[in-house]
Amino acid sequence: MAQKQQKQQDNKNQEQAKPGRFSTEEAVNAVVEEIVGRTGARGEVTQVKAKVLSGRNEGRSMRRNVKGPVKIGDLLTLRETEIEARRIRGSVGRSV
Repeated sequence: MAQKQQKQQDNKNQEQAKPGRFSTEEAVNAVVEEIVGRTGARGEVTQVKAKVLSGRNEGRSMRRNVKGPVKIGDLLTLRETEIEARRIRGSVGRSV
């Protein structure tokens, strides 16, 4: 009897488990439209505006952080398109 109750409790806990951080959808491509600026503790990350080319958010322009060399027109592969990067403070009117 106790084992049956334990199994029912385990099933309830599994149903209430939070989904993973990334969606189960496939990765989508995005093209870099604009370079916003540099961020990170040592400036190792570039913030860009990218336009999503396919998937649920097709056509959406979003702000993302990219590590490594990047230029306008580059193709990014995004694992998710729900989360957008925070704006860099003090980057209004600054060109890179």
